[in-house]
Amino acid sequence: MSKPVIVVVAAGPGVSGSVARRFAQDGHDVGLIGIDDGPLAELKASIDGADVQTVVADLTDTESATHAIRTLGDHFGRIDVLHFNPSAFREKDPLELTVPELLQDVALGVGGLLTAVQAARPYLSRGGRVTATGSMAADQPWHRAASLGVQKAGLRNLVISLDKTLEPDGIRAVSVTVRGTLAREGAFTPDRVAEAIHAAATQDEAGWQAEVPYSG
Repeated sequence: MSKPVIVVVAAGPGVSGSVARRFAQDGHDVGLIGIDDGPLAELKASIDGADVQTVVADLTDTESATHAIRTLGDHFGRIDVLHFNPSAFREKDPLELTVPELLQDVALGVGGLLTAVQAARPYLSRGGRVTATGSMAADQPWHRAASLGVQKAGLRNLVISLDKTLEPDGIRAVSVTVRGTLAREGAFTPDRVAEAIHAAATQDEAGWQAEVPYSG
């Protein structure tokens, strides 16, 4: 029997990398999707004991992102966990931010999840999970990065809708709302956040929560 598989969308050196390593430790093979070969190669080299495949894709390009996920799905023959990590940080307040800029950021931070799940759906089966890295910016947006709060609020909303849509097929979705600032030490290191995401993905389905706060 083939090993379970996690596909990490927007894989890199932070939380997404820690998520990839945490699930590899749990026995998963790993698919990594990112915008640049270099960080993907470095992350791949840091993962032991797994078949690790990488694909470069522009996540705001529906065709490119879809092709990347299908390439990994075809290679592994399955996707058991789809982890969505990207967001756009643009330091502009609501009076500086233009509508095209807002829509561009939402296309990555929210629209990218829609593309990813639609592409992954044929490879997901009962017991499959969709996870997403959320943020307290959804509830407490910083006005100087107005589009980030919109992205994270939209991401959480979409995850809840996806969870309700996928639930009849035994597939669940969850966003982990990180209520702190990422740091190299303490409760909000990438590894600690990744552990919270792993716990959310493996929570008891009988009491499933589509949003799980992580406060350290």
